[in-house]
Amino acid sequence: MRIGIMIGEVRGPATADTLRQQATGADSLWTAQALGWDALTALTVAAPHAPRATLGTAVVPVRQRHPLTLAGQALSVQAATGNRLTLGVGSGIGVMVGGMFGLPVDRPVAFMREYLAALLPLLHGEPVAAGGEFLTVRGTVAVPGTIPPPVLLAALGPAMLRLAGTAADGAITWLTGARTLESHVVPTVLAAAAGRPTPRMVAGLPVCVTTDVADARSRLADRFGMAAQVPEYRRVLDHEGATGPQDVALIGDEETVARQINRLEETGITEFVAAPSGTETEQHHTTAFLHHLSKQNQAS
Repeated sequence: MRIGIMIGEVRGPATADTLRQQATGADSLWTAQALGWDALTALTVAAPHAPRATLGTAVVPVRQRHPLTLAGQALSVQAATGNRLTLGVGSGIGVMVGGMFGLPVDRPVAFMREYLAALLPLLHGEPVAAGGEFLTVRGTVAVPGTIPPPVLLAALGPAMLRLAGTAADGAITWLTGARTLESHVVPTVLAAAAGRPTPRMVAGLPVCVTTDVADARSRLADRFGMAAQVPEYRRVLDHEGATGPQDVALIGDEETVARQINRLEETGITEFVAAPSGTETEQHHTTAFLHHLSKQNQAS
């Protein structure tokens, strides 16, 4: 199992220099799309400071990005970074897509199926001419010197997990604990992907290496607590028996966090994406420890 590092706003306010500093020394870099930095742009800014790292978005919401637009953006990142990108996409959190953009949020699986049917050939430089139920796509995208990035799908519910197995290169989760990954996420995607290449399974969680567990849990509850009110995350938190994100985050001393990461590997995921959390000192300590574990895993 690979260990990746999340950089950018999920860890707090981030300048361009912050992105570069957070990227240094990483073997695998990921960014999320929040309310500020564009995830793909943030990766491009950070990439030169981790020249051997793979890059990934976790994830780009697609309701507000036409497939032609996203394909051009993704292939531009490929050209700028030496073809290191994994493109993680998702249908977006309904309350944000509807409330902020005024876009429809119904039938997310049907929408995503139609979206992927256009996006994947566009990433391969193939022309698309489709007028579907949700999208009209007519055109092609070409960026010389690029290869199509793998596409992973943000998925939590069973139908979206099956789509990740049948139409994408794998699945990405956020705030989903080990019990749910093992009993629900991984087996659903693997079953759907039968007969296809083995899917990638990427799971993201906050991590804080600290000796003050109670205080770290309280701060994580404050920072990510709104996720517990979002239906998409509420379902997987309930499945885990968790009150909120602080109950699935990895928190504790180095030995405890290493044990929790080993437990995640047992679930069958192929990559763990850690979002270092806490004070600046805690984040530095957490990141250094995660780099150490990543190098250990690569050597074994």
